[in-house]
Amino acid sequence: MDKSVIMDDAAIRRALTRIAHEIIERNKGVDDCILVGIKTRGIYLAQRLAERIEQIESVKIPVGQVDITLYRDDLTHKAEDAVLKGAELPGDITGKIVILVDDVLFTGRTVRAALDALVDHGRPKMIQLAVLVDRGHRELPIRPDFVGKNVPTSRTEIVAVQLTEVDETDRVTIRQAN
Repeated sequence: MDKSVIMDDAAIRRALTRIAHEIIERNKGVDDCILVGIKTRGIYLAQRLAERIEQIESVKIPVGQVDITLYRDDLTHKAEDAVLKGAELPGDITGKIVILVDDVLFTGRTVRAALDALVDHGRPKMIQLAVLVDRGHRELPIRPDFVGKNVPTSRTEIVAVQLTEVDETDRVTIRQAN
């Protein structure tokens, strides 16, 4: 149950700054780009990336969010009267470059669900994936375009991202599951 910190607040800040530069470089600027955070921590990471991109490029990049709860393929059944929350997007995503942002990439199922939610709202020109931590163990053919830190893990370990907006601290820890 020992917990070790693999990223502190400074490491998270540096990783997000690097990802922001990589997004700008890969897309030759941020025209027609939208950041979409996956609920919950991906939303805050997307907002932080938008702030860094604005500092670097002096351009405000739109930020949206997606709630993938009802798109998960690992729920046993979906309620008949479930309210489809889906996405809150800053406009039409058709023809745009959507950069999906999440905290940890593990099996790929969360990202697959987010992709389903996005295409229900339009047809982007391209979807890119930015993650703070890639821990491996993919079950689906999903690969991130932008990675803050690659962390090889065992399936018995838990990678926990804590962000000030939710957890009152910024850090990434790894520990053994109970």
